[in-house]
Amino acid sequence: MSRWLKRLYATVVYGFLYLPLVIVAIFSFNSSKYSLAWKGFTLDWYAKLWQNTGLMSAAVNSLIIAACAATLATLLGTVAAFILHQYRFPGRRVLFGGLFVMMMSPDIVIAISLLLLFLALALPLGFSTLLLAHTVLCVPFVATTVFSRFHGFQTDIVDAAKDLGAGEYQVFRHIVLPLAAPAVIGGWLLSFTLSLDDVIISFFTTGPDFEVLPLRIYSMVRLGIKPDVNALCVVMMGITITALVLSRTLLKEKK
Repeated sequence: MSRWLKRLYATVVYGFLYLPLVIVAIFSFNSSKYSLAWKGFTLDWYAKLWQNTGLMSAAVNSLIIAACAATLATLLGTVAAFILHQYRFPGRRVLFGGLFVMMMSPDIVIAISLLLLFLALALPLGFSTLLLAHTVLCVPFVATTVFSRFHGFQTDIVDAAKDLGAGEYQVFRHIVLPLAAPAVIGGWLLSFTLSLDDVIISFFTTGPDFEVLPLRIYSMVRLGIKPDVNALCVVMMGITITALVLSRTLLKEKK
């Protein structure tokens, strides 16, 4: 009886979480344009996505921002994780705790804070400000992910390399980075997903001349949910799920 209750509980929870996604995927193949009634199977809405220049332009912008922000966040986060793990200095605990504060802070707080900073610096809102904002968003996730990987290191390897004459850069380049490569790649994929799906921070830190896909979808949904929006959501879900699966696979510890 207890086993069946656990299975029922798990089914209800997973159904509550994933049923809306399944409904979106199903209706992306519905031939009806203005009704939720099923009118037949079609792939026309996916074909029309390629003909919509506005959506394609926003999608390209999102992919560029996500790739650039993930790369910058991975570089900064990996170096920060190595410094926090390898060295002991005043304020180390404060810096390490600040990473978790950034991860737990609401997106609206981060967005308004960054917007005020950009306005104070007189930076025009657009590609550069959005890239900086997404990098700030992703760095704590990369740093904590790579830092957890460093805990499994044998510090004797680093000490032996230094005894043999290796410098800090050589130790990081030839020893630390190869050992942390799965976490670094996983952190990049996680950052790519976070940047690609972000709405709130993008809304506050981008300008009218640079539109990203989540904001484009938001503006389309405000006028009514159309089948091409469902198709676009399914494509984004596919990209996100693929990135997350790869990330979890790379971060999974081998027995």
